[in-house]
Amino acid sequence: MSILKFGKTGGDLSTLLDGFSIEVMPRTAAKVGSFRDILPAGTRVYIAHIDGTPIDDMVATAARLRAEGFDPMPHLPARIIRDRAMLEDWIARYAGEAGVDQALVLAGGVTEPAGDYHSSMQLLETGLFDKAGFTRLHVAGHPEGNRDIDPDGSTRLVDEAAAWKQAFAERTDARMAMVTQFAFEARPILDWAARLETAGVHLPIHLGIAGPAKLQTMIRFAVACGVGPSIRVLQRRAKDVTKLLKPYEPTELLRELAEHKRMHPGGPIEAIHVFPLGGIQASAEYLERHMGQPNGGAVSART
Repeated sequence: MSILKFGKTGGDLSTLLDGFSIEVMPRTAAKVGSFRDILPAGTRVYIAHIDGTPIDDMVATAARLRAEGFDPMPHLPARIIRDRAMLEDWIARYAGEAGVDQALVLAGGVTEPAGDYHSSMQLLETGLFDKAGFTRLHVAGHPEGNRDIDPDGSTRLVDEAAAWKQAFAERTDARMAMVTQFAFEARPILDWAARLETAGVHLPIHLGIAGPAKLQTMIRFAVACGVGPSIRVLQRRAKDVTKLLKPYEPTELLRELAEHKRMHPGGPIEAIHVFPLGGIQASAEYLERHMGQPNGGAVSART
């Protein structure tokens, strides 16, 4: 495996991507020989907790990332946690065995809760994160809504949840940010961010971006994850035989976001969070290529 060297020569995309985070699962992390070979030191690495993944595997992955010089941020999904005792045990293990002091607190993708909790807000209200010394708590954001939360297709409940999370941040010492589901168009993301600002929700936004992957893989993940109307970008691409066999890359989307950030330097978009749907190696190589080249260099990936 080649060692990637991440440059910081400036340029729109390098500025936008500086300080990116990325996501792994224990089973995908196990296939990586050394994270030092593929990611910049200190990168925040989210550890996705899929229902059925043993907590031992989650904690071991967090401990490994910490030992290799990275900043592990495990998911704490409310709907797979049975009760307060389980939540307290998981938090204590992350802190004690892996030196973790941050988490992505979310509802989780399962339909039926395993026990007492069904929302991230219930987990936050326990006070257990503060008790264990967790200083950074990220929560989920939904630029295109979420049918699991608002089955009627509105954004009423996700908007109410965003307001609650803002109020929680204001009454606690937690350093909070909102991490979004990935999308494929800039305009819905930017409109959503503006709507939050208008509603008084000022949490920093870490925008979810899908890393490069085969088009078929990307469509499959987009459907499974409930991506909203921006999936039409992939659908249009699938109809173009000249693009059908080429992997999707997020370059055009990133350029639009970079331009918006350049024009609005004080805006809420703080960082980019990468979902490595085509594999962490492919995403790391893509990021290395674009972080060191103004405007993403000569690479073009129009969708």
